[in-house]
Amino acid sequence: MPVADTIEDLNAWLAQVSEPIIDADRPIIDPHHHLWRHPKKPYLLEQLWSDTGSGHNIQATMFMECGAEYRKDGPEHLRSVGETEFVKAITDEAATEPEKSQIAVIIAAADLRDEKLDETLDAHKGAAGGRFRGIRHRAPYDPLIEDPHSKRQSIPDLYTQPAFLEGLMHLGKRGLTFDFWVYNVQIPDVTAAARAAPDTTIILDHFGGPLGIGPYEGRHDDYFDEWKMHIADLAKCPNVHAKIGGMAMAINGFGWDKQSRPATSDEFVEAQREWYTHAIDCFGPERCMFESNFPMDRQSISYPVLWNAFKKIAAPYSEAEKDAMFQGTAKWVYALD
Repeated sequence: MPVADTIEDLNAWLAQVSEPIIDADRPIIDPHHHLWRHPKKPYLLEQLWSDTGSGHNIQATMFMECGAEYRKDGPEHLRSVGETEFVKAITDEAATEPEKSQIAVIIAAADLRDEKLDETLDAHKGAAGGRFRGIRHRAPYDPLIEDPHSKRQSIPDLYTQPAFLEGLMHLGKRGLTFDFWVYNVQIPDVTAAARAAPDTTIILDHFGGPLGIGPYEGRHDDYFDEWKMHIADLAKCPNVHAKIGGMAMAINGFGWDKQSRPATSDEFVEAQREWYTHAIDCFGPERCMFESNFPMDRQSISYPVLWNAFKKIAAPYSEAEKDAMFQGTAKWVYALD
């Protein structure tokens, strides 16, 4: 992608690819997007609604923590509550236009190892206005990768630490979910954690983060079989569900972000179909949910074109299976009324 210094530049780049909307009436819940202030590339309600209102029937969305708007002072374990407060204010703004897609769920950030975990969880619950459903504590790590996007949260052994596993089990006791954001080499750690906390509902984000940068550039085929094996093993854990999406980031290495125009839905499907079909085969449609991961994936493909691609991938499945992947699984996993 030519350098997109502003949201206007990015919008113009994305607008080069326009497609008729496929199956426009199908109800969709987008279970994974972010919101943040940025001086040149904000993603706030205006930008979210521009995407969700671009043709597909997006009935609701779910906010995923991303380190935005933390409190600048006060107790360290409560600073992430600032993000929940920030998103709650946006949900209040959205509620003034109920005919548009609403942010129905907030997934917040917390350190599951913290002895004050319950205080943090209570604070998120109090700030979220009934939308708080779970936690994500990011720790993507690969010793061969120097990725500025993830460097701040790289904790090599987080998901194997006894204190983390105790916190993960505690989430289940409180009826809260946990989203794992990892790199592909860490999927076995997710499997071990899921087995240690069988009563906690766990979600694997973004296929477990297949890498395509650094030493992995151009090498998807070299580790695809290993990834398939790890996904199949993880899927044996009945408490784990899969978000299928979020693999159009620069770190995934498919290269659309470097092209003169964004991906078409056919190009997306050709490049990624096998990853999707394997995950769906292993978990079953009833444990899978399509996700946008916007605006992160917006660096490669536009929102309407992305959901066209998902609908093309889902075409061979039954109506009940499609309904699960486009909305039913997300509703059930995140207890959406």
